[in-house]
Amino acid sequence: MADKKKKVKIYTDGACSGNPGRGGWAAILLYEGHEKVLTGYDPDTTNNRMELTAAIEGLKALKYPCSVELYSDSSYLVDAFNNGWITGWKMNGWVNSSKDEVKNRDLWEQLDELSRIHDVTWIKVKGHSDNEFNNRCDKLAVGEIKKNSAQPTEGDDGD
Repeated sequence: MADKKKKVKIYTDGACSGNPGRGGWAAILLYEGHEKVLTGYDPDTTNNRMELTAAIEGLKALKYPCSVELYSDSSYLVDAFNNGWITGWKMNGWVNSSKDEVKNRDLWEQLDELSRIHDVTWIKVKGHSDNEFNNRCDKLAVGEIKKNSAQPTEGDDGD
């Protein structure tokens, strides 16, 4: 039955102008010739939070449990799953090997939950290289920052 899951490819990227600073993220979902593009913005965030958010939002957009190839240029994201870091963090009460609290725990917990719903293969791609979809995600994420940087910041009503 597991092989009956829909096979989906998700490309993700996050960007930040300043770190922390204004951030954008993007995800492109591909399924049997169909494409869905998701983007978002956060006025005060970090690059790592945007990388994780892109993956979360891509996985959350799936309506059914799927077999997913998730492509990211973030070693932080991909290595946490492929090198078993997240398993160790959970076993150690969300404390890392340096005995510090794991940063972005809220997002890691969401990703951990989503990775139990879907069969996710985490694939590292080289950033700003020749991967068409990674490059598009990068442009979309940066575009979110540019688009929203032209807007008044929260609490600024233009008066």
